[in-house]
Amino acid sequence: MSPAAAPDLAAATQHLLATGARDLWYPVLPSWQLQQAPIGITRLDERIVVWRDAEGAVHALQDRCPHRGARLSLGWNLGDRLACWYHGVQVDGGGTVRAVPASANCPLEGKTCVKSYPAKEVAGAIFLWFGLEALAGAPPGVSSATPPAALQLPDELVSDEYAHFLCMANWRTSYRYAIDNVMDPMHGAYLHAASHSMAEGDKRSEMRVRKTASGLVFEKVGQRGVNFDWVELGESGCLWLRLTIPYQTKYGPGGSFGIVGFATPVDETHCQVYFWRTRKVQGWQRDVWRFLYRNRLEGLHWQVLEQDRLVLEAMAPDAREHEFLYEHDVGLARVRRMLEKRAAEQAKVWVARAGGVAAAATVNVTLPVSSGAAGAATATPATPMTPMTPMTPAPSTEAR
Repeated sequence: MSPAAAPDLAAATQHLLATGARDLWYPVLPSWQLQQAPIGITRLDERIVVWRDAEGAVHALQDRCPHRGARLSLGWNLGDRLACWYHGVQVDGGGTVRAVPASANCPLEGKTCVKSYPAKEVAGAIFLWFGLEALAGAPPGVSSATPPAALQLPDELVSDEYAHFLCMANWRTSYRYAIDNVMDPMHGAYLHAASHSMAEGDKRSEMRVRKTASGLVFEKVGQRGVNFDWVELGESGCLWLRLTIPYQTKYGPGGSFGIVGFATPVDETHCQVYFWRTRKVQGWQRDVWRFLYRNRLEGLHWQVLEQDRLVLEAMAPDAREHEFLYEHDVGLARVRRMLEKRAAEQAKVWVARAGGVAAAATVNVTLPVSSGAAGAATATPATPMTPMTPMTPAPSTEAR
């Protein structure tokens, strides 16, 4: 859906629900994937080019040259700016055109006409801020009335007391199904019953919801530290999920291991999942755990993720329309309502700013209940070259 268009309120609500809430930080790439060449990605249904400057700082722009619309990710990395492969137009990290080599005194020079994304690199991942104002058609370069929120990650990702490893996967399903999956602790005792960490505990449990300062906890009553027994959803500039899984003692020191997760929408039917595996260990115990993880545990964790992926990708696109939810689904139902409410609220702002003020005041919103499955994010990295060197196009690959 084009930000320039003035959508009706129902369509805007559906788009935000299907492609992700705005005014949040999302992880978009593991740090190791971004080297010297610019990378083209799609996140939250938006085409973006990401690159590093000479100091290694990350920049992100809408993947569109302001001249003729060619993808900037196919061009050259000049450090503080990109040069379009098509005609050499140079655009800096703020979206301002710095040079048009093919035309003397071109009026395009000096104009800020490409949307930029605030970027942060932390815990081995690149996070981008997806602001609602930009989606609603605010001109590029105009200072936002709503600056990016502070990115506050759980302690497991930023405290020196914890060690962590990042696992990222591309799933051919809606990000909403990925969130549902993590908000469902009961599936661990069935889907993952043969795993190294979720073979124990009751097959039947009473569940409850507890509010927290940043969100909620959904947990089994009377069982903790035996299986996948609780999950927490929190919001602190980003929307994260947290849980713990028990380890057998043979898998090293540090007690249960933690998981901090994010579901990043790619488009309506694709997402990326980011799962940091964490453990509170220091000194020699940290070294032992990191060694055991790489040599014994990582493959076991990927097996569990694959089980989740296979089930979710095989679900029908209209699976939500034929559900019969019961008490174990109270947590995911609560989160669904939260996402639906936020989509409706942000849609009103979008429609009003796009020129549909009357529609925002009069149209009643019917919240959609659907999502689908298929595909993954694409990227088109190009080999960085000097501007005067003829460039051979690189084959398209996926940003994985």
